[in-house]
Amino acid sequence: MASVKIATLLIRTVARPIAARIKNQAKQHERFREFCVDLAQLLHRSEVRLRTNILGEPARHIRPLSETRAIENGANFIAEGFLFTVAASIIIAETWRSSRSQSKRRDNVDDQLEDLNKRVAELTDKVDGMEQRRGQEIEDIRERNDELTRVLERIIWIGLRGGWTDVHSEEWQREIASVARIPLAIEKSKHQTSDPNTNS
Repeated sequence: MASVKIATLLIRTVARPIAARIKNQAKQHERFREFCVDLAQLLHRSEVRLRTNILGEPARHIRPLSETRAIENGANFIAEGFLFTVAASIIIAETWRSSRSQSKRRDNVDDQLEDLNKRVAELTDKVDGMEQRRGQEIEDIRERNDELTRVLERIIWIGLRGGWTDVHSEEWQREIASVARIPLAIEKSKHQTSDPNTNS
């Protein structure tokens, strides 16, 4: 409220030299003087009628202003109206500019959020892929360990049955060869499944 009073006082202060210039123009130009007088008389009649309606007084004859007073009032009204129009235009332009900047800022924030969402989705897909590959690698290692355990158990069983000293016996060599072919066959089958060109 205080800022409104200060702005009004500033506009009226600045309007004084403009009003003085308008008065000089009214004295020099007859049509402009008539316009100022007519405008001042219209404002005077409207003000008196409004005051009488508010106060509840009966209608009375409205005495017109003198030409000098009418020119002064008309010039003041034109000057203040011009300054109020300029001030209102500045306020409206500033409000529009501020709203546009806020809208542009919101658009930038929305774009950044959209980019962040895309990056999060891409990172999530990468993490999921890494987890799947890691799970597959762990499963492969587990299968390989199980197969090695079976191989060791087979070797121990052969050793307990045939004796560890009879390494050069024909039966022992056949058992060792059959056990050794197991991991080689596993590796070969894995390479064939991973490389589709090997089947062709």
